[in-house]
Amino acid sequence: MKKVYAGQIRDRDIVQESFLVREKITAMARNGKPYLTIKLMDRTGEIEGRVWDRVEELSGAFDKDDFVQVQGKASLYLGKMQLVVQDLKKLEDSQVDLGDYMPVATRSKADMLSELGAWIESLTTPCLKTLMERFLADESFMHGYASAPAAKAIHHVYLGGLLDHSLAVARLVDDICRHYPSVNRDLLLTGALLHDIGKVAELCYERSFGYTDAGKLLGHIAIGFQMLDSKLAQVEDFPPETALLLKHLLLSHHGQYEYGSPKRPKTLEATILNYLDDLDSKINGIQAHIDKEPDSDESWTGYHRIYDRYFYKTGSVAPLLLDEGGRSATAAPECGVPATDTATAETRRQPAERRRRGFNCAIGDQLRGKNLDLFNLNERDDH
Repeated sequence: MKKVYAGQIRDRDIVQESFLVREKITAMARNGKPYLTIKLMDRTGEIEGRVWDRVEELSGAFDKDDFVQVQGKASLYLGKMQLVVQDLKKLEDSQVDLGDYMPVATRSKADMLSELGAWIESLTTPCLKTLMERFLADESFMHGYASAPAAKAIHHVYLGGLLDHSLAVARLVDDICRHYPSVNRDLLLTGALLHDIGKVAELCYERSFGYTDAGKLLGHIAIGFQMLDSKLAQVEDFPPETALLLKHLLLSHHGQYEYGSPKRPKTLEATILNYLDDLDSKINGIQAHIDKEPDSDESWTGYHRIYDRYFYKTGSVAPLLLDEGGRSATAAPECGVPATDTATAETRRQPAERRRRGFNCAIGDQLRGKNLDLFNLNERDDH
Protein backbone atom coordinates (compact mmCIF):
# COMPACT_ATOMS: atom_id res chain seq x y z
CA MET A 1 0.00 0.00 0.00
CA LYS A 2 1.18 3.52 -0.76
CA LYS A 3 2.48 5.55 2.17
CA VAL A 4 2.70 8.98 0.55
CA TYR A 5 0.01 10.40 -1.75
CA ALA A 6 0.25 13.27 -4.24
CA GLY A 7 -2.00 15.45 -2.11
CA GLN A 8 0.35 15.11 0.86
CA ILE A 9 3.60 16.10 -0.87
CA ARG A 10 5.04 19.41 0.32
CA ASP A 11 7.87 21.66 -0.82
CA ARG A 12 11.36 20.11 -0.45
CA ASP A 13 10.02 16.66 0.45
CA ILE A 14 12.22 13.74 -0.61
CA VAL A 15 9.81 11.36 -2.34
CA GLN A 16 10.21 7.65 -2.91
CA GLU A 17 6.79 6.44 -3.95
CA SER A 18 4.77 4.78 -6.72
CA PHE A 19 2.38 6.57 -9.09
CA LEU A 20 0.34 5.99 -12.23
CA VAL A 21 1.64 7.80 -15.31
CA ARG A 22 -1.24 9.78 -16.77
CA GLU A 23 0.79 11.70 -19.32
CA LYS A 24 4.28 11.50 -20.81
CA ILE A 25 5.76 14.26 -23.00
CA THR A 26 9.30 14.74 -24.28
CA ALA A 27 10.33 18.30 -25.13
CA MET A 28 13.44 20.35 -25.83
CA ALA A 29 14.86 22.89 -23.37
CA ARG A 30 16.27 26.25 -24.48
CA ASN A 31 19.79 24.88 -24.21
CA GLY A 32 18.94 22.19 -26.75
CA LYS A 33 18.84 19.33 -24.27
CA PRO A 34 15.74 17.08 -24.10
CA TYR A 35 13.67 16.83 -20.95
CA LEU A 36 10.69 14.74 -19.94
CA THR A 37 7.43 15.91 -18.40
CA ILE A 38 5.24 13.28 -16.74
CA LYS A 39 1.91 13.64 -14.96
CA LEU A 40 1.98 11.34 -11.93
CA MET A 41 -1.34 10.54 -10.34
CA ASP A 42 -2.92 8.68 -7.48
CA ARG A 43 -6.34 8.79 -5.90
CA THR A 44 -5.70 12.15 -4.17
CA GLY A 45 -4.75 14.00 -7.34
CA GLU A 46 -1.69 14.46 -9.52
CA ILE A 47 1.74 16.04 -9.46
CA GLU A 48 3.90 17.02 -12.39
CA GLY A 49 7.28 15.32 -12.65
CA ARG A 50 10.27 16.64 -14.58
CA VAL A 51 13.20 14.51 -15.74
CA TRP A 52 16.25 16.59 -16.64
CA ASP A 53 19.01 13.95 -16.59
CA ARG A 54 19.26 10.50 -18.21
CA VAL A 55 16.17 11.42 -20.21
CA GLU A 56 16.57 8.83 -22.98
CA GLU A 57 17.37 6.03 -20.53
CA LEU A 58 14.48 6.72 -18.17
CA SER A 59 11.97 7.49 -20.94
CA GLY A 60 12.56 4.06 -22.46
CA ALA A 61 11.80 2.34 -19.17
CA PHE A 62 8.05 3.08 -19.08
CA ASP A 63 5.02 4.26 -21.06
CA LYS A 64 1.85 6.22 -20.40
CA ASP A 65 -0.58 4.31 -18.14
CA ASP A 66 2.26 2.37 -16.51
CA PHE A 67 2.81 2.25 -12.77
CA VAL A 68 6.24 3.57 -11.78
CA GLN A 69 8.32 3.80 -8.63
CA VAL A 70 9.70 7.33 -8.48
CA GLN A 71 12.58 8.86 -6.56
CA GLY A 72 12.83 12.64 -6.52
CA LYS A 73 12.58 15.93 -4.67
CA ALA A 74 9.46 18.13 -4.51
CA SER A 75 9.67 21.86 -5.20
CA LEU A 76 7.09 24.62 -5.44
CA TYR A 77 7.25 26.31 -8.85
CA LEU A 78 4.89 29.15 -9.82
CA GLY A 79 2.43 28.06 -7.16
CA LYS A 80 2.35 24.43 -8.27
CA MET A 81 4.09 21.45 -6.76
CA GLN A 82 6.60 19.70 -9.00
CA LEU A 83 8.72 16.61 -8.56
CA VAL A 84 12.26 16.68 -9.93
CA VAL A 85 12.78 13.01 -10.77
CA GLN A 86 16.21 11.48 -10.23
CA ASP A 87 15.24 7.87 -10.88
CA LEU A 88 12.25 5.71 -11.69
CA LYS A 89 11.38 2.16 -12.62
CA LYS A 90 8.31 0.45 -14.00
CA LEU A 91 6.15 -1.65 -11.66
CA GLU A 92 4.07 -4.65 -12.63
CA ASP A 93 0.30 -4.57 -12.08
CA SER A 94 0.63 -7.33 -9.50
CA GLN A 95 2.74 -5.00 -7.34
CA VAL A 96 0.08 -2.33 -6.92
CA ASP A 97 -3.50 -1.83 -5.77
CA LEU A 98 -5.38 0.10 -8.48
CA GLY A 99 -7.56 1.74 -5.82
CA ASP A 100 -4.52 3.68 -4.62
CA TYR A 101 -3.97 5.46 -7.92
CA MET A 102 -7.25 6.69 -9.32
CA PRO A 103 -8.87 9.80 -7.82
CA VAL A 104 -12.11 8.87 -6.06
CA ALA A 105 -15.20 10.66 -4.81
CA THR A 106 -14.96 12.07 -1.30
CA ARG A 107 -18.17 10.21 -0.43
CA SER A 108 -18.31 6.44 -0.25
CA LYS A 109 -20.08 4.49 -2.96
CA ALA A 110 -22.46 3.05 -0.35
CA ASP A 111 -23.43 6.54 0.81
CA MET A 112 -24.11 7.76 -2.73
CA LEU A 113 -26.12 4.65 -3.65
CA SER A 114 -28.16 5.12 -0.48
CA GLU A 115 -28.97 8.67 -1.53
CA LEU A 116 -29.84 7.49 -5.04
CA GLY A 117 -32.28 4.98 -3.58
CA ALA A 118 -33.86 7.72 -1.48
CA TRP A 119 -34.41 9.93 -4.51
CA ILE A 120 -36.01 7.08 -6.43
CA GLU A 121 -38.21 6.25 -3.47
CA SER A 122 -39.37 9.89 -3.37
CA LEU A 123 -40.84 9.67 -6.89
CA THR A 124 -44.64 9.67 -6.87
CA THR A 125 -45.19 9.05 -10.58
CA PRO A 126 -45.48 5.24 -10.91
CA CYS A 127 -44.06 4.91 -14.42
CA LEU A 128 -41.00 7.04 -13.64
CA LYS A 129 -40.36 5.20 -10.39
CA THR A 130 -40.62 1.85 -12.19
CA LEU A 131 -38.22 3.07 -14.88
CA MET A 132 -35.63 4.10 -12.31
CA GLU A 133 -36.04 0.77 -10.53
CA ARG A 134 -35.25 -0.97 -13.83
CA PHE A 135 -31.97 0.95 -14.03
CA LEU A 136 -31.26 0.23 -10.37
CA ALA A 137 -31.75 -3.51 -10.95
CA ASP A 138 -29.32 -3.55 -13.91
CA GLU A 139 -26.08 -4.66 -12.24
CA SER A 140 -23.88 -3.98 -15.26
CA PHE A 141 -25.24 -0.47 -15.67
CA MET A 142 -25.03 0.31 -11.95
CA HIS A 143 -21.39 -0.79 -11.80
CA GLY A 144 -20.53 1.81 -14.44
CA TYR A 145 -22.92 4.44 -13.09
CA ALA A 146 -21.32 4.27 -9.63
CA SER A 147 -17.73 4.01 -10.91
CA ALA A 148 -17.38 6.30 -13.94
CA PRO A 149 -16.07 9.86 -13.76
CA ALA A 150 -18.38 12.60 -15.04
CA ALA A 151 -15.79 13.75 -17.58
CA LYS A 152 -12.24 13.21 -18.76
CA ALA A 153 -11.33 16.67 -17.50
CA ILE A 154 -12.93 19.90 -16.22
CA HIS A 155 -15.41 18.60 -13.63
CA HIS A 156 -16.01 15.59 -11.35
CA VAL A 157 -12.89 13.91 -12.74
CA TYR A 158 -12.71 10.99 -10.34
CA LEU A 159 -14.13 7.51 -9.88
CA GLY A 160 -17.72 7.93 -8.77
CA GLY A 161 -17.83 11.40 -10.31
CA LEU A 162 -20.77 10.58 -12.59
CA LEU A 163 -22.99 9.49 -9.71
CA ASP A 164 -21.73 12.34 -7.50
CA HIS A 165 -22.61 14.89 -10.21
CA SER A 166 -26.01 13.33 -10.93
CA LEU A 167 -26.92 13.41 -7.24
CA ALA A 168 -25.77 17.02 -6.95
CA VAL A 169 -28.04 18.02 -9.83
CA ALA A 170 -30.88 16.05 -8.18
CA ARG A 171 -30.40 18.08 -4.99
CA LEU A 172 -30.50 21.31 -6.99
CA VAL A 173 -33.69 20.10 -8.69
CA ASP A 174 -35.30 19.46 -5.33
CA ASP A 175 -34.33 22.95 -4.20
CA ILE A 176 -35.63 24.60 -7.38
CA CYS A 177 -38.96 22.77 -7.20
CA ARG A 178 -39.63 24.27 -3.78
CA HIS A 179 -39.39 27.72 -5.35
CA TYR A 180 -41.41 26.86 -8.47
CA PRO A 181 -44.28 24.48 -7.62
CA SER A 182 -45.49 24.37 -11.23
CA VAL A 183 -42.38 22.43 -12.29
CA ASN A 184 -42.92 18.71 -12.85
CA ARG A 185 -40.59 17.55 -10.07
CA ASP A 186 -40.69 13.82 -10.86
CA LEU A 187 -39.91 14.36 -14.53
CA LEU A 188 -37.10 16.81 -13.80
CA LEU A 189 -35.65 14.65 -11.01
CA THR A 190 -35.62 11.59 -13.27
CA GLY A 191 -33.92 13.66 -15.98
CA ALA A 192 -31.31 14.83 -13.47
CA LEU A 193 -30.45 11.25 -12.53
CA LEU A 194 -30.37 10.02 -16.14
CA HIS A 195 -29.07 12.96 -18.18
CA ASP A 196 -25.46 11.72 -18.31
CA ILE A 197 -25.97 7.94 -18.22
CA GLY A 198 -24.29 7.57 -21.62
CA LYS A 199 -20.98 8.38 -19.95
CA VAL A 200 -20.80 4.86 -18.51
CA ALA A 201 -19.98 3.77 -22.09
CA GLU A 202 -18.50 7.01 -23.45
CA LEU A 203 -15.58 7.07 -21.01
CA CYS A 204 -12.96 4.50 -20.10
CA TYR A 205 -11.72 4.58 -16.53
CA GLU A 206 -10.03 1.28 -15.76
CA ARG A 207 -6.46 2.67 -15.78
CA SER A 208 -6.71 6.32 -16.78
CA PHE A 209 -9.53 8.56 -17.95
CA GLY A 210 -10.23 8.73 -21.68
CA TYR A 211 -12.81 8.07 -24.38
CA THR A 212 -13.92 4.71 -25.73
CA ASP A 213 -14.42 4.14 -29.45
CA ALA A 214 -18.18 4.46 -28.92
CA GLY A 215 -17.59 7.66 -26.97
CA LYS A 216 -15.57 9.19 -29.80
CA LEU A 217 -17.96 8.03 -32.53
CA LEU A 218 -21.32 8.63 -30.83
CA GLY A 219 -20.91 10.68 -27.66
CA HIS A 220 -22.72 10.27 -24.36
CA ILE A 221 -25.95 11.98 -25.45
CA ALA A 222 -26.58 9.52 -28.28
CA ILE A 223 -25.48 6.57 -26.14
CA GLY A 224 -27.66 7.70 -23.24
CA PHE A 225 -30.67 8.11 -25.53
CA GLN A 226 -30.26 4.51 -26.72
CA MET A 227 -29.97 3.26 -23.14
CA LEU A 228 -33.08 5.15 -22.08
CA ASP A 229 -35.07 3.93 -25.06
CA SER A 230 -34.11 0.35 -24.24
CA LYS A 231 -35.21 0.66 -20.62
CA LEU A 232 -38.46 2.40 -21.55
CA ALA A 233 -39.35 -0.63 -23.65
CA GLN A 234 -39.13 -2.75 -20.49
CA VAL A 235 -41.80 -0.74 -18.66
CA GLU A 236 -45.28 -1.88 -19.64
CA ASP A 237 -47.66 0.85 -20.82
CA PHE A 238 -45.20 3.67 -20.23
CA PRO A 239 -47.07 6.89 -21.22
CA PRO A 240 -45.83 8.02 -24.67
CA GLU A 241 -45.93 11.73 -23.81
CA THR A 242 -43.91 11.24 -20.62
CA ALA A 243 -41.38 9.18 -22.59
CA LEU A 244 -41.17 11.97 -25.17
CA LEU A 245 -40.57 14.64 -22.54
CA LEU A 246 -37.95 12.53 -20.78
CA LYS A 247 -36.08 11.85 -24.03
CA HIS A 248 -36.12 15.59 -24.73
CA LEU A 249 -34.40 16.20 -21.38
CA LEU A 250 -31.50 13.97 -22.39
CA LEU A 251 -31.23 15.35 -25.92
CA SER A 252 -31.27 19.02 -24.86
CA HIS A 253 -29.34 19.15 -21.59
CA HIS A 254 -26.27 20.73 -23.22
CA GLY A 255 -28.46 23.66 -24.17
CA GLN A 256 -27.04 24.82 -27.50
CA TYR A 257 -26.14 23.18 -30.80
CA GLU A 258 -22.55 24.45 -30.58
CA TYR A 259 -22.18 22.61 -27.27
CA GLY A 260 -23.10 19.29 -28.86
CA SER A 261 -26.80 19.39 -28.00
CA PRO A 262 -28.97 17.72 -30.68
CA LYS A 263 -31.92 19.86 -29.54
CA ARG A 264 -32.25 23.09 -27.58
CA PRO A 265 -34.42 23.02 -24.42
CA LYS A 266 -38.06 23.57 -25.34
CA THR A 267 -39.79 22.78 -22.05
CA LEU A 268 -39.53 24.41 -18.65
CA GLU A 269 -38.01 21.28 -17.15
CA ALA A 270 -35.44 20.96 -19.96
CA THR A 271 -34.40 24.59 -19.52
CA ILE A 272 -33.93 24.13 -15.78
CA LEU A 273 -31.95 20.91 -16.24
CA ASN A 274 -29.61 22.62 -18.70
CA TYR A 275 -28.83 25.43 -16.25
CA LEU A 276 -28.49 23.22 -13.18
CA ASP A 277 -26.25 20.71 -14.96
CA ASP A 278 -24.08 23.58 -16.16
CA LEU A 279 -24.05 25.23 -12.73
CA ASP A 280 -22.92 22.14 -10.84
CA SER A 281 -20.21 21.29 -13.36
CA LYS A 282 -18.84 24.84 -13.31
CA ILE A 283 -18.74 25.08 -9.53
CA ASN A 284 -17.04 21.69 -9.23
CA GLY A 285 -14.54 22.57 -11.94
CA ILE A 286 -13.64 25.94 -10.42
CA GLN A 287 -13.34 24.50 -6.92
CA ALA A 288 -11.11 21.70 -8.21
CA HIS A 289 -8.91 24.30 -9.93
CA ILE A 290 -8.57 26.24 -6.67
CA ASP A 291 -7.82 23.04 -4.73
CA LYS A 292 -4.88 22.24 -7.02
CA GLU A 293 -2.78 24.87 -5.27
CA PRO A 294 -3.10 24.16 -1.53
CA ASP A 295 0.45 25.32 -0.83
CA SER A 296 0.18 28.64 -2.64
CA ASP A 297 -0.26 31.81 -0.58
CA GLU A 298 -1.31 33.74 -3.67
CA SER A 299 -4.76 35.37 -3.70
CA TRP A 300 -5.31 34.27 -7.29
CA THR A 301 -5.16 30.85 -8.90
CA GLY A 302 -3.08 29.96 -11.89
CA TYR A 303 -4.54 30.50 -15.37
CA HIS A 304 -7.37 28.14 -16.33
CA ARG A 305 -7.15 27.39 -20.05
CA ILE A 306 -10.75 26.28 -20.57
CA TYR A 307 -12.35 29.06 -18.54
CA ASP A 308 -9.84 31.52 -19.99
CA ARG A 309 -9.23 33.36 -16.70
CA TYR A 310 -7.68 33.39 -13.26
CA PHE A 311 -9.86 32.93 -10.19
CA TYR A 312 -9.74 34.94 -7.00
CA LYS A 313 -9.67 32.79 -3.89
CA THR A 314 -12.45 34.13 -1.69
CA GLY A 315 -10.97 34.02 1.80
CA SER A 316 -8.12 31.73 2.77
CA VAL A 317 -8.38 28.37 1.08
CA ALA A 318 -8.00 25.48 3.51
CA PRO A 319 -5.48 22.80 2.51
CA LEU A 320 -6.71 19.45 1.28
CA LEU A 321 -7.49 17.29 4.31
CA LEU A 322 -6.59 13.62 4.03
CA ASP A 323 -7.40 10.73 6.29
CA GLU A 324 -4.86 8.06 7.17
CA GLY A 325 -5.55 6.20 3.93
CA GLY A 326 -4.89 9.25 1.78
CA ARG A 327 -8.57 9.91 0.97
CA SER A 328 -10.04 13.38 1.18
CA ALA A 329 -11.74 13.99 4.50
CA THR A 330 -13.91 16.79 3.11
CA ALA A 331 -17.61 16.29 3.79
CA ALA A 332 -20.37 17.06 1.29
CA PRO A 333 -22.78 19.89 2.28
CA GLU A 334 -26.43 19.24 2.89
CA CYS A 335 -28.66 20.46 0.06
CA GLY A 336 -32.14 19.14 0.70
CA VAL A 337 -31.15 15.47 0.41
CA PRO A 338 -33.72 12.91 1.49
CA ALA A 339 -32.64 11.60 4.89
CA THR A 340 -30.93 8.22 4.58
CA ASP A 341 -29.46 7.94 8.05
CA THR A 342 -28.62 10.30 10.88
CA ALA A 343 -24.86 10.03 10.47
CA THR A 344 -24.97 10.78 6.72
CA ALA A 345 -27.23 13.79 7.18
CA GLU A 346 -25.02 15.12 9.97
CA THR A 347 -21.94 14.77 7.77
CA ARG A 348 -23.51 16.89 5.05
CA ARG A 349 -24.23 19.64 7.55
CA GLN A 350 -20.51 20.21 7.96
CA PRO A 351 -19.08 21.55 4.66
CA ALA A 352 -15.35 22.13 4.34
CA GLU A 353 -14.03 25.53 5.35
CA ARG A 354 -13.20 26.52 1.82
CA ARG A 355 -16.76 25.81 0.67
CA ARG A 356 -18.24 27.82 3.58
CA ARG A 357 -16.18 30.79 2.53
CA GLY A 358 -16.66 30.30 -1.21
CA PHE A 359 -19.70 28.88 -2.94
CA ASN A 360 -22.82 28.38 -0.84
CA CYS A 361 -25.26 25.55 -1.34
CA ALA A 362 -28.43 27.56 -1.79
CA ILE A 363 -29.32 28.43 -5.38
CA GLY A 364 -30.24 31.98 -4.43
CA ASP A 365 -26.83 32.53 -2.80
CA GLN A 366 -25.02 31.06 -5.79
CA LEU A 367 -26.75 33.23 -8.36
CA ARG A 368 -27.28 36.48 -6.43
CA GLY A 369 -25.56 39.32 -8.26
CA LYS A 370 -23.96 36.97 -10.77
CA ASN A 371 -23.97 37.21 -14.56
CA LEU A 372 -24.63 33.71 -15.88
CA ASP A 373 -22.74 34.57 -19.05
CA LEU A 374 -19.58 34.75 -16.91
CA PHE A 375 -19.04 31.03 -17.39
CA ASN A 376 -20.00 30.78 -21.05
CA LEU A 377 -17.60 28.24 -22.57
CA ASN A 378 -16.70 27.46 -26.13
CA GLU A 379 -15.69 23.89 -25.28
CA ARG A 380 -18.34 21.45 -24.14
CA ASP A 381 -16.90 18.06 -25.09
CA ASP A 382 -16.05 17.47 -21.45
CA HIS A 383 -19.39 18.53 -19.98
